[in-house]
Amino acid sequence: MTSSTSLNVYEEPLQACCFEPKTGWYRDGYCHTDDDDTGVHTVCVVVTEEFLSFSKAAGNDLSTPNPWFPGLKPGDKWCLCAQRWQEAFEAGCAPKVFMDGTHIRTLDIIKYNDLEKHSLYAAKS
Repeated sequence: MTSSTSLNVYEEPLQACCFEPKTGWYRDGYCHTDDDDTGVHTVCVVVTEEFLSFSKAAGNDLSTPNPWFPGLKPGDKWCLCAQRWQEAFEAGCAPKVFMDGTHIRTLDIIKYNDLEKHSLYAAKS
């Protein structure tokens, strides 16, 4: 799957999320997905300390480095699991979303309006 075949939530070509640290289901910097991605790593976010603490308490420590993962710090962009973002949203600590880099399949799990409320930028008209 390439950026030219993936669409974002605006139904436009999916933009890169982050290359450092390299993110995405394919670790290609994009929030691409496929049927094997049971976590649906499709939401391009900018992580915060509050979110990292929430995720760690929920059993997914994204801040501690290990041999195959550099660990995230506040301000890093990351392709987050859609369900985890939804859980954080319901808990009041959802990170901001880079909509251009968020895969359209995210809308199978998260309402567009909820994402838009947490967009890094003003909504497209």
